[in-house]
Amino acid sequence: MRDGGSDGSAVSEKDRKGNDEHGDATPENGAGATALRRLTGPLRAHRLLSSAVAVAVVAAVAVPLVLAGSGADAEPCTVVSDRTRALAEDPAAATEALDPGDSLDRIGGARQLLAHDGFCGDGARVLGRVIDAGTRASGPGKPHTMAQARSAYAVAAALGAREIPARLAPAVARMIAEYEVDALRDDDFGGIGADDTTGPAAPPAEAALDSHGWVRLGRFLSPGEAHATFEYGDQYRDVTADIPALVAELAKNPEAFAILYDAHRAQLAHYLERLTRQGGDPSYRPGDKYGTPTTWTDNDLQDLADHIGTLMALRSGYAKDRTIQDVAAFDASVRKHSRGTFRPASHRLTTRPPMGDIADRTPSGPLRGDVMDGRRQMFTVLDRWAKERGVPSQRAAAMRQLMDDFYVRALWLVSVQRF
Repeated sequence: MRDGGSDGSAVSEKDRKGNDEHGDATPENGAGATALRRLTGPLRAHRLLSSAVAVAVVAAVAVPLVLAGSGADAEPCTVVSDRTRALAEDPAAATEALDPGDSLDRIGGARQLLAHDGFCGDGARVLGRVIDAGTRASGPGKPHTMAQARSAYAVAAALGAREIPARLAPAVARMIAEYEVDALRDDDFGGIGADDTTGPAAPPAEAALDSHGWVRLGRFLSPGEAHATFEYGDQYRDVTADIPALVAELAKNPEAFAILYDAHRAQLAHYLERLTRQGGDPSYRPGDKYGTPTTWTDNDLQDLADHIGTLMALRSGYAKDRTIQDVAAFDASVRKHSRGTFRPASHRLTTRPPMGDIADRTPSGPLRGDVMDGRRQMFTVLDRWAKERGVPSQRAAAMRQLMDDFYVRALWLVSVQRF
């Protein structure tokens, strides 16, 4: 059993066909503007580290640049070496190659491996498998390790301000989905100088509830799981993991869009079925200095609505600027790649599955209605949950309103700031 009272199944790893490894494999993957911090910040320069450890890792995975095709107009592409290909079949070695270390002194390894404009042949697909192998939990019910969480951070840091090749995008989206709880934490904390983070990952001990029934990393966390702290930044090494920028880039790709959209909707179902009948946090303790039983649950639901609204705003903006050239084809592809709809259990659950199990949650059925009506997709789930759990009408209405507010806010904010 994975979650929500239904059997679990892993996300499909089947490769998708494309036309060009470093060009536009689908009409919607045009050369749009590079995604920026909170969708508007300045492009960050990336400097490779030169420490001995970083050099050792880079030497193991380095890939040479060659010219694709022939003639003066041939574009450069990166050849993936046999040694790098082997990492895709060896999760432990893939994690080691991506792991930047607690102090980020090995971040150069991930950058050297991933940060290229184009890959020759099936190179991007192979690198996607390396990312999957190095950052994904080892199986159902298995929590992420510190090394895996640090590796996820390194992937985001290496790719956060780059244009991502079409065949690499789905794997990067799967990485974000695998760390859905971590990626959903308040983006405004993000970047250099985040107050509550001391490194690229937080150990399992930091996910334990305090005396007030609260933990800064989120609600309903799995015991024993490490967490990627994407909000962390190191100004001395010029390293940040810009999840909003990464999402903005990935949203151009329909398969990546579907993966992120599925993850948000799966998290919504997972979250609702663990709330009290009052829509509050069951771990709340009277006298909690942080607020009321609904303070942080409201905050989390707002963040979820914000992220779903952000996806919809990006899709609309890319349609307007012609990055997505055929909107109908894009939407049809998103539906094709979506795994379905996700409904909460009709009773409160007390299990605390790891994040990978949330991402791999078994769908309740096919995705129905307008795929790009994010409001309807959210409220169909919320309203059904409230009815089945007997949530007081006043509380259900308040939850609906706060999610609507942040969904609409994201639609407006992203459109104004980015497009």
